[in-house]
Amino acid sequence: MDRALKTPDRPAHMIIPRRVTGCLPPPALSLCINGNLHTIQNMDAVFPCLNNRFSSALFPLAPPTCSICPSSQWMIQEPHKVATFFGCIGKDKFGKILKEKAEEAHVDAHYYEQNEEPTGTCAACITGDNRSLVANLAAANCYKKEKHLDLEENWKLVEKAQVYYIAGFFLTVSLESILKVAKHASENNKIFCLNLSAPFICEFFKEALMKVMPYVDILFGNETEAAAFAREQGFETEDIEEIAKKAQSLPKENKKRQRIAVFTQGKEGTVMTKGDKVETFPVLEIEQSEIVDTNGAGDAFVGGFLSQLVQDKTFEQCIRAGHYAANVIIRHAGCTFPEKPDFH
Repeated sequence: MDRALKTPDRPAHMIIPRRVTGCLPPPALSLCINGNLHTIQNMDAVFPCLNNRFSSALFPLAPPTCSICPSSQWMIQEPHKVATFFGCIGKDKFGKILKEKAEEAHVDAHYYEQNEEPTGTCAACITGDNRSLVANLAAANCYKKEKHLDLEENWKLVEKAQVYYIAGFFLTVSLESILKVAKHASENNKIFCLNLSAPFICEFFKEALMKVMPYVDILFGNETEAAAFAREQGFETEDIEEIAKKAQSLPKENKKRQRIAVFTQGKEGTVMTKGDKVETFPVLEIEQSEIVDTNGAGDAFVGGFLSQLVQDKTFEQCIRAGHYAANVIIRHAGCTFPEKPDFH
């Protein structure tokens, strides 16, 4: 909806193009262990085994961006369908599940559906505070700008939005789609957000990342991703506050908005640049025994952050909301929330 029509109880529209993990060709698998990328060649043997032994282990490839939309919508509650989501799926049962789950979460999902590859799937293995993700990327690698983003009805949704969020994983699939949205945001003084997503994005997709960086108004990442970004950019520092400052000062197209860098650090405080300063915000405390699943914590943080951003709240409020959403989601298995938030 247009900014002129936005009121505190009617947040600005938010569009979130599809999250895609990696660009490995079939039959390889992407195996991500605490942010480090590996590969598995025998894809056909892994997923049937997991699906047979663990009925809840396999799910359509959704985190992080697909889980950020429900997180934001849960924090906002009403109106419904504040977030518009673009993605690519296959015409199969997992694609059907994704569409159903988006509808249940009141997310306005618009998928490019194709027959070349099945809907991407991901197995999440949680051990204590650690996680391993085994992803069959499949359709997630098949998004086509000319067949979806460029369509008049879809581009109108982009023009309608005021805030844009894209995961760094999508750099491996459709840089041209990202740049089209990023340039639109910059030219119209809208907010464009990017997540570093994983260390390998900073390392192996550095050229694509830096083509997008001049358009980034808000840069998200965790401490591991920030460190990898600093190494690749030659920042010559391991101090996360200094990394945030240097990331903020990188060249930028839209001079009307100063870039903000937001780096989470797990149970440690979240670092955010603000003007010429860097502030650290403590996270909410939680007992180890209350932690069920940390897999969606980072996504929930971004979802909570964006839920306040689209309502023109302060950045401090955005951080608080992000911490709250993350604190809630790690108490539950998967991307699941209580009926309503208790955030004030």
